[in-house]
Amino acid sequence: MADSEFSIDAFIPPEMADRAEAVGIRKARLDFLSTFILAILAGAFIAAGAIFATTVTAGAGTQLTYGVTRLLAGLAFCLGLIMVVVAGAELFTGNNLVVMAWANGKVSSLQLLRNWIIVYVGNFVGSLATVVIMFFTRQYLSGGAAVGIAAINTAVSKTSLGFVQALALGIMCNALVCMAVWLCFSARSTTDKILSIIFPITAFVAAGFEHSIANMYFIPIGLFIKDFAGDGFWKLDAVLKAGIGADKLAHLTWGNFLLVNLLPVTIGNIIGGAGMVGLVYWFAYLRTKGRRAAAPFAPAPPVKASGKAAGKLATARK
Repeated sequence: MADSEFSIDAFIPPEMADRAEAVGIRKARLDFLSTFILAILAGAFIAAGAIFATTVTAGAGTQLTYGVTRLLAGLAFCLGLIMVVVAGAELFTGNNLVVMAWANGKVSSLQLLRNWIIVYVGNFVGSLATVVIMFFTRQYLSGGAAVGIAAINTAVSKTSLGFVQALALGIMCNALVCMAVWLCFSARSTTDKILSIIFPITAFVAAGFEHSIANMYFIPIGLFIKDFAGDGFWKLDAVLKAGIGADKLAHLTWGNFLLVNLLPVTIGNIIGGAGMVGLVYWFAYLRTKGRRAAAPFAPAPPVKASGKAAGKLATARK
């Protein structure tokens, strides 16, 4: 079918791999300022998904089962990646798939690391900016402080993980996130992309896996409430009944955020996304193309000529 013709058929996996490689090349070559601004947007988009998930599940644990509550959180969180993919933004976890272009020799190691570092820092800036704005909205008092209680409990649970546990949860998380992005390469429409995103992202949130960029919102918002909400918040009946004591809050520190959660989760995200998805699909569909591209050029076949052209060629060879 010609490229100009309309088609509703999804791209097949080998075509998806070619598209992923082409996107990886474009991302790696994007200028610094554009990359950084789009990364800030992605951090804010993922934070928006986290806000949505926290809000819809606040207080739900007393009325709904654990599984249903996590399902709702996952469905709500999909908002973040949908905005990243459809609106266009640079997300560190999704950009782990740039490794496919790197493995094929189309992107250098320096370009790969440059993209990851710029995007990671930009995501952090976008997430923290959203945390600051949300704190000043005082939305954490909504639902009789149920939103604030949910935010603190989430942050405490994430900063209480062991290193290996956080690493493993990070691996599983980004394997699913990058599968969602990979599935989007099969899409021909916005609807296709949204449907490709919903189930893998809902699964990782429902299962309690760890996403480094989402945690740049989930944990700092808990820290802001803990440090700056004031005594009035802690004296609310709902907060007192929630039993958020000093022993639980002891885990919730900036040091634990960075070293106990963010570091192992980020490493796990790279292993799960770049290793378990990007390199696997490169091996399956692109490695032979890479070898052909890297092979030395064969010498050109001799040119056959006749008549006057043959005579001139013979003279030139003498």
